[in-house]
Amino acid sequence: MVSTITQSTKKKVLLVDDNDVVLSSLKAILEINGFAVTTAANVQEAIHLIDVEPFDVLLCDLHMPGAGDGFTVVSAMRHINPAAITLVFTGYPALKEAMNAILLQADEILVKPMAVPELIAIIKRKLLERGSRKPTNTERVAAILIRDCQKTIDHWLARVEREPELTAIPLSVEQRTGHLPKLMEELVKRLHMPSNLGTKAVCVAAGEHGKTRQSQGYSVAMLVEESRVLQVSIFETLQNNLASVDFSLVLLDVMTIADEVDSQLKQAIVGFQESHAETSEVALV
Repeated sequence: MVSTITQSTKKKVLLVDDNDVVLSSLKAILEINGFAVTTAANVQEAIHLIDVEPFDVLLCDLHMPGAGDGFTVVSAMRHINPAAITLVFTGYPALKEAMNAILLQADEILVKPMAVPELIAIIKRKLLERGSRKPTNTERVAAILIRDCQKTIDHWLARVEREPELTAIPLSVEQRTGHLPKLMEELVKRLHMPSNLGTKAVCVAAGEHGKTRQSQGYSVAMLVEESRVLQVSIFETLQNNLASVDFSLVLLDVMTIADEVDSQLKQAIVGFQESHAETSEVALV
């Protein structure tokens, strides 16, 4: 009998796992059951495929080496192809209930090992149900910070104006906040292209801010306090957007924010010290 299922009518599955044996065996099983399967061995490869090809189903391992994990892949699929069914495998059944409660990006979290008939049944059931699935309106942290940039700056200014240590030096609103749009822009850029924590990337605006503050009469301690208030204000913005924040990447994004703001503070202090040294040299001439 000739199969009536053509390649064009088969549901397309993206299978992501760093284990070659799992990839090859599960690919064969899914194909036997009538699916068209594309495989990826890591997060980067999976995200590239999501960018260039539409899929009906994502079946992804949660724990993979290197940058990102299964929820990074799920988040990418949710943003680029929100109609796709997203299923995530984990080998830790004790975490299943907690993850189901807070990581709402995946349609279902599956516990390894799973019987093949059960897996196939879940995929087919989810495909039938996807027309009635509630849409997700999640946003990446970077998108929230872009949208609420001015609100974050306003929160920062309100907090700074309650700090006698910082208001001891009278400045206009522009003088006090003029550096923030550029620092926020650099932070968002970092979130869009996350590098390893402990970045050595140069933020020219941070160094210039340090020089400006030195000329205005700030101390290093005041720079540190300004930076602390900035982190608090950023996290306040995220707190105010908990209903829409993408929880699948929020931990990595929060760590990146802290890393970037600390890096900017370090560069501001370096700029401050360089400016102070130059001023001292001029005074000695």
